[in-house]
Formats: sequence, C-alpha cells, structure tokens
Amino acid sequence: MPLPRSGRPARGGVTRSRDNPRVSLRAAGIQAFGDEVALLELPEPPPLETGQVVIEVKAAGVANWDEFVRTGDWDVGRVPPLALGVEAAGEVVDVGPGVEWPAAGAPVMTHPLPLPYQGCWAERLVAPARLVAEKPDNASWAEAGAFPVPALTSEQVVAEVLDVQPGETILVNGAGGVTGGMIVELAANSGATVIATASESSAARVMALGADVVIDYHDPDWTSLARDAARSTGIRAAANAAPGGEADALSTLVDGGRLATITGAPPPEERGISIANVYIRPDGDELRLLAASLAEGKLHIDIRASYPLTRAADGLAQATKGSGGAVVFEP
Repeated sequence: MPLPRSGRPARGGVTRSRDNPRVSLRAAGIQAFGDEVALLELPEPPPLETGQVVIEVKAAGVANWDEFVRTGDWDVGRVPPLALGVEAAGEVVDVGPGVEWPAAGAPVMTHPLPLPYQGCWAERLVAPARLVAEKPDNASWAEAGAFPVPALTSEQVVAEVLDVQPGETILVNGAGGVTGGMIVELAANSGATVIATASESSAARVMALGADVVIDYHDPDWTSLARDAARSTGIRAAANAAPGGEADALSTLVDGGRLATITGAPPPEERGISIANVYIRPDGDELRLLAASLAEGKLHIDIRASYPLTRAADGLAQATKGSGGAVVFEP
C-alpha cells in the first residue's frame, strides 16, 4: 500500500537536463499529476551518485498502487514529468562509486523508493544498490518484475505487523489478488491456519497457495462462515487486501485481535482490536530473503498479462480492475 502524498507540484512539460540535454530515455508516464498515461521521451539519467546503479529494465510491475502515483496520492520522491512504476527487474549496466554489489551484468529486481531519478516504466532505471536483490535463475523476467512490492507488503503484514504465530488462525480477506495470495503463502509457511476469502473461480488457486479454508466473498454470510470455520480458537489475526472489506474483516476477529489492512482505509477501533494501516517499506535485505523463497518455490507469482510500453494505459487499466494475476510491462 502506498504512502500518502506530501504535496502537489505545478503542472509542466518535459524537462531537459542541463548537463545532458539529449532526450533519449523512452518511458511511460505522465506530464502532470492526473494526466492519462502516455509515452514520454525523458533525459538520460545524470552521472551516478555513490551507491547507485543503472538497470536495463526487462520487466516492470503494474498494479493499482500505480494509479495512486498517477493521481498524485503517493509521494514516490519525484514529480512530473515522471515515468511511473515502482518495481522492476533487469540487468545492471552501470554502477556508481562505492558499489561492491551488484556488478555490471547481474540480473536483479528492486523496489527503489524514493526514486533517485525516474520510475520503473522505462528502458533504464536508476536504483540504490542497497535496495536491489538478485533475480532467481528459475524466475522469469516478468515474475521478477512483478514480485518486489507484493512480496515486501505481504512479509511486512504477516511477520511484522500481525506477527503471525504457528498454530494461530488468520483470516486473509481478498486472497485472490497477487498480494492477498502471497499473504496466504507466508502465513501458511509460518505454521498458521489460514481462512481465506476469494471468488469461486480463484478458490482452487488459493487452496494451492496454502489456505485451509476458502470462502466465497460473494456469500452474504461469509463473515459468519469464517468465524464458524475457526471453531473455538477464533480468528485472532486478519489481513485485509480487499478494498471496502475492512469492516467485514474486523467483524470476524475475537476481542483483542489484530487487523492489518493494505487498502488505506482502516476502520474505527472496537473491542480492543489493534488496527494497522500498512504502508510498504522499501527494504533490500528483506527483498533478498523473499527472493530466496521465490527461488525455493515457497512463494509464487502468476503473470496474467504483459504489455509493451506503447500500451501502458491499457496495462494500467487492466491492473486497476483486478485481474487475479500480475500485470507487467516488458519494454
């Protein structure tokens, strides 16, 4: 889930670097907050600063959080003209001073916020080396490009905010989405009993990710069904990944339980339940551990669709509708 925006800059057109006025970086993004996504020609990045690398982007993730960036509701550290995108995978093509790893030629992935230069929907990306993780050999570029944000968000929900314990029962509301599915996997891997909500069409996939029970959220009585499934132990932790589902998830919890939502709309507190509105934290060390889990088959990400940068608006439209799988751009 994105961080709140701190301010709205003046609208403007494409700018050129004083040091390098040659405009030659092809990207997809916006000229001003609120604009429709379009192709951009941006200046090449300036000389690298200490600790930075340049990545030739092979794939970049597209999701509903990019809509927050487009409208100016997530401050990613840069203002328009702006290439969108906050996660990518690619090959390192240049390293700045003081970088011991990664070396040029390394296949990597990253969630590089705050952006040092431009976003990830571009041919090349400047990223802090400390926020880079090695791409697993058995992961495709598309899988690696769509992995960092949902993986980091899920880990921070399960391991940090909810601190899910072995044997505990957790509800995952909205488990059919990319992030919801990873929350299921991480909770199941931790030894928790997982009750998940998803559509009927997603139920088998969510069960395969480790859910013990999957309930169709279209059922008007799903919250009662979830409480019944937990039996006498009750649901002590809940992760909400469904926009508008915050209050329903809260209602399933026992008194004194714990709710984490990634939707940006935490419900009012009640019954001594702790409520956390979770914002993703960029973390290279954590991403490297999660990449190892991806390599070992403990985490999975399904790619639903891939678009070229020339169809960036179409890709963002599909991602914001919710596709049941990840959407990527492959420049």
